[in-house]
Amino acid sequence: MVRMTASPGRRVLLAAPRGYCAGVDRAVIAVEKALEQYGAPVYVRHEIVHNKYVVQTLEKKGAIFVERTEEVPPGNIVMFSAHGVAPTVHEEAKRGGLATIDATCPLVTKVHKEAVRFADEDFDILLIGHEGHEEVIGTSGEAPDHIQLVDGPADVAKVEVRDPSRVVWLSQTTLSVDETMETVDALKERFPQLVSPPSDDICYATQNRQLAVKQMGAEADLVIVVGSRNSSNSKRLVEVAKLAGAREAYLVDFADEIDEAWLEGVSTVGVTSGASVPEVLVEQVLEWLSGRGFEDVEIVKAAEESITFSLPKELRRDLRAEAAELGPDATGDN
Repeated sequence: MVRMTASPGRRVLLAAPRGYCAGVDRAVIAVEKALEQYGAPVYVRHEIVHNKYVVQTLEKKGAIFVERTEEVPPGNIVMFSAHGVAPTVHEEAKRGGLATIDATCPLVTKVHKEAVRFADEDFDILLIGHEGHEEVIGTSGEAPDHIQLVDGPADVAKVEVRDPSRVVWLSQTTLSVDETMETVDALKERFPQLVSPPSDDICYATQNRQLAVKQMGAEADLVIVVGSRNSSNSKRLVEVAKLAGAREAYLVDFADEIDEAWLEGVSTVGVTSGASVPEVLVEQVLEWLSGRGFEDVEIVKAAEESITFSLPKELRRDLRAEAAELGPDATGDN
């Protein structure tokens, strides 16, 4: 834990790292570059990342967010979000006469490839994750006949496999590390020969942000997590803060959602943000707290992050020309 500006009285513990991870940064820049390079509109299937502010900002620049590929008119560009999509979605886009940009986080792509590999080897794949989450839907779509979802330790008793000696677990990348390992331990009790993925599926950024919150949680009376309610990794930070000892923890999109009543009897406030949150939103929270006497900020540093990902390769091609070739005339839809 690294400390700066320590002082008695009211203080803020500010988590480091926090905010954008490499996969989110890549996806958001990809939308901005596509709009700059190809012009509006650029359609994005599902929210590019789970953050209200980011989505609203990109909409103002000309991005159009849709839930289904069929909503995109033929001859246009559609981008797939950082959460990844199933192979059937790529097929839908091709049938719909769409040029595509795949902004799937490379760490999610890694899990997809693991699913394909283990399915090819005829393993039963136990995917630890939250039902209905876009990442889980995309990963499951890679090998639907081999994958079954395990949504926490309570689901373990319901798992059925063909051969207990050929079972592997994979996970959604944005889960609570502790809860995931609790689920894995329960699975190993039932299936002692359970195989683990070649490397950890929970992404480095999720783990680092949770570690910082664990370090601050024991000292913070209140933890404020900046993030949207549909962000899995942000919601996990609230849970981790409470388990680490914080008296209370709340999730907010914006500073004006903070209730002053939360500060009653509070001398130490922890602040962090989910992996899809731009720093400007954290700065606004710090400004809000400063205006209420929480001016001293101490940095709680859990890890250094230097990972970056290259932009999607499709941004190096003339997708407008490709989209025109794939449009109504090419699909027969006049």
